[in-house]
Amino acid sequence: MGDPTATDGVRIRVLTADDHPIVRAGIAAMIANEPDIDIVAEGRDGAEAVALFEAHRPDVVLMDLRMPRVDGVAAILAIRAIEPNARVIALTTYDGDADIHRALSAGAGAYLIKDTMVEQLVAAIRLAASGKRVIPPDVATRLAEFTPRADLSAREQEVLRHVANGLGNKEIAQALGRSADTVKAHLESIFEKLGARDRTHAVTIALQRGIIHLDE
Repeated sequence: MGDPTATDGVRIRVLTADDHPIVRAGIAAMIANEPDIDIVAEGRDGAEAVALFEAHRPDVVLMDLRMPRVDGVAAILAIRAIEPNARVIALTTYDGDADIHRALSAGAGAYLIKDTMVEQLVAAIRLAASGKRVIPPDVATRLAEFTPRADLSAREQEVLRHVANGLGNKEIAQALGRSADTVKAHLESIFEKLGARDRTHAVTIALQRGIIHLDE
């Protein structure tokens, strides 16, 4: 029997978006021998991905999440605004539940980690093209680990990023234009939501879950 995900004579047009040329070349090489999949365009960042989507209207978009100018989540939202039924696969190095939730909430129909096998990537492209949702078992398990969720507010994330950069409460208060007591209250809420013992533990948890990133 053949591949159950293969299409019958229909070619799937794919747009890839990643700021690393080597990654884009690697993806192209991975699917070069697939008779039913063609890469029609390659974007170097989220803004370019949106423009290329509008120009080419591909069947499937492979979208990195961390890119300059416009990140992957914002690009997914913009693409879905152009075409509500756009089929987007988030293809990223990040496996934190917060990253997964952000991508899926933006409209991605699949979430794959970049070290995925060629067969999994090809199958995901075909499934996405047919309108099916693709959540691999390891990604589903990661999501289940933190359900129900207690999301940090935008301000709490900002406070935690300052903590990760080594700032004390008074320095954070000055940076935010708030009082030290307000910063302390934010930290107490952060500790409770994350189940953290202290500042270092909170930063560690947030980095592991993708709530914050050191390159932000």
